[in-house]
Amino acid sequence: MPISAVEIVPQAERLAESSPQEILAFAIEAYSPNIAMSFSGAEDVVLIDMAAKLSERVRVFTLDTGRLHAETYQFLEQVRERYQVDLEVLFPRPDAVERLVREKGFFSFYRDGHAECCRVRKVEPLERMLAPLEAWVTGQRRDQSPGTRAHVPVVQLDPAFSRPDRPLIKFNPLANWTSRQVWAYITDNDVPYNRLHERGYVSIGCEPCTRPISPGQHEREGRWWWEDATKKECGLHTRALPPPDART
Repeated sequence: MPISAVEIVPQAERLAESSPQEILAFAIEAYSPNIAMSFSGAEDVVLIDMAAKLSERVRVFTLDTGRLHAETYQFLEQVRERYQVDLEVLFPRPDAVERLVREKGFFSFYRDGHAECCRVRKVEPLERMLAPLEAWVTGQRRDQSPGTRAHVPVVQLDPAFSRPDRPLIKFNPLANWTSRQVWAYITDNDVPYNRLHERGYVSIGCEPCTRPISPGQHEREGRWWWEDATKKECGLHTRALPPPDART
């Protein structure tokens, strides 16, 4: 049975110590076919591999911002072929991208901050994807960003895309895992990964906004490195857009 908004806290407590496979299996069974899994990085493909081994079919989508590395596109295709995933690729609205670039150029984020570009290229397409769904699955981990993700639960009422008349449930099956556990799973299960990881990239986003990190740096330090360390989110997991009826 799907989880109602009032059941979130007790269900989160019940699933808190469950394995990622158990959490994923519960999510898919409870919400199919109105659930989808986001895919862009190492954590996400671990979940895809787990789902495949559970013999569970789940919708998988990715956001193509138009600014990804060539290696990322190769990785997406490798995963699509390996797991026979009907990968749903979401693109930003052309008119919004054209307006942003026309008015502010190709690299306005270095000057104005990344929020506006991410809102156009990532957040709005994600909002379109999630609008008809009841739940979605992400690869968020608590240790990814101590400043913004330290308290991510394994299941929650989505803080960014839920609406008063349409609650959206968000599953984070890897919330309790560390980066070391993710990569141990990748190695032990021969899971595909983005080859940029071999060149020092840890957290991989758009090409202009991602760079390799040095030993000892936190993985999110390679993202939007010109901005304050407390702003290492693009809006996919935090409130970034007002409700539809409040927009002009």
